[in-house]
Amino acid sequence: MVKSDMRAELERVYQTLFAWCRARNFAGHDPFDALNSRLFQATPLRHSRLARLAWTQLGKRAPINLRPFLLVPHEQNAKGLALFALAALARFRTTRTQEDEQTARALLSDLLAHALDGYHGAAWGYNFDWQGRAFYAPRGTPTIVPTAFAARALIAASDAFKDEAYLHVARSTCDFIRRDLHRSEESADEVCFSYTPLDETRVFNASLLAAETLASVGARTKETKLVELALHATRYVVRRQRADGSWAYGAAEFQTWADNFHTAFILTSLARIMRVSPDQRAEFAPALRRGYEFWRANFFLPDGWPKYFPNQNYPADAHAVGASLVALVELQAYDAGALALAERVARWSISELRDARGFFYYQRRRFFTVRTPYMRWAQAWMLYGLASLLETEKL
Repeated sequence: MVKSDMRAELERVYQTLFAWCRARNFAGHDPFDALNSRLFQATPLRHSRLARLAWTQLGKRAPINLRPFLLVPHEQNAKGLALFALAALARFRTTRTQEDEQTARALLSDLLAHALDGYHGAAWGYNFDWQGRAFYAPRGTPTIVPTAFAARALIAASDAFKDEAYLHVARSTCDFIRRDLHRSEESADEVCFSYTPLDETRVFNASLLAAETLASVGARTKETKLVELALHATRYVVRRQRADGSWAYGAAEFQTWADNFHTAFILTSLARIMRVSPDQRAEFAPALRRGYEFWRANFFLPDGWPKYFPNQNYPADAHAVGASLVALVELQAYDAGALALAERVARWSISELRDARGFFYYQRRRFFTVRTPYMRWAQAWMLYGLASLLETEKL
């Protein structure tokens, strides 16, 4: 497929997917929303940690979508809205049309409407109760991951539209990070931020997303204290890189795995931090290079198949596709072959994970494909990834 044909195909896929999501008001199901089940919430099991874990895993691992039977409603998700807004902003930067500006601003307005009250700064959470091994976060608990992606979208909007109002909100997320999140480990030049105000977990990609927010805002507002705090959080993650170049998910004994999209998060955030902190490029560049080389060598097959884990091919996940496309576009300055790999990943996903109606399936597993069209996990990430790739002039 020649480059012009590839761009035309990606444009068609993007537009069809965007129309599918917009027709549903960007609301849908999520792999982790099983606790929104009206059936489950009507039982005493909702108070049991083990029952919440089991119910969540049932919804996530089932080969078919059980949510219509479990009475789980379609809802908007704050992180999903942030990703949709990032995709729309990439489209606006590409087309510069009034229609694309209006689309991006409308999504940003929806995102701002989902901000949570009661904290020192703007923050966002998930639209479902979250039960993990480390902690429990009730619906509406602010978490750093959706908050950081919301801040990324707001910063991008401020840059694209020259509108300081968006940057003002993003600046307030820094107060949430500094004053509401715990600092589970802190030294003279390191810090690790918690996932929520309720826990003290040490999740590397999450803390680095906080660092990205602080650095990106601080570079624009000329606040050196924000940038310095970001660099402390960056050092914490960089210094926990393993000898082979990988990062574990977190610091706990049960968080030792490495996966595709969380590694992509780390690489993307690290590249963004280095971009706005040029004096630290020499300090962080070796870690970025080792991490990228491990990720590229271990998480993709030659045809673009995105492996979930480095030592096994299955499942192939739409989230990994979207996050990979974003990361490869961000990292093209470090690898002349990054965009060629991105094109192979995009081609593979269109061939293997796309439904004729325009949306993308959740996962391809060894013996079957899970065709559930998760809105945040699959559609929002695919739109963000495709828009990022289409924005690249070299495509």
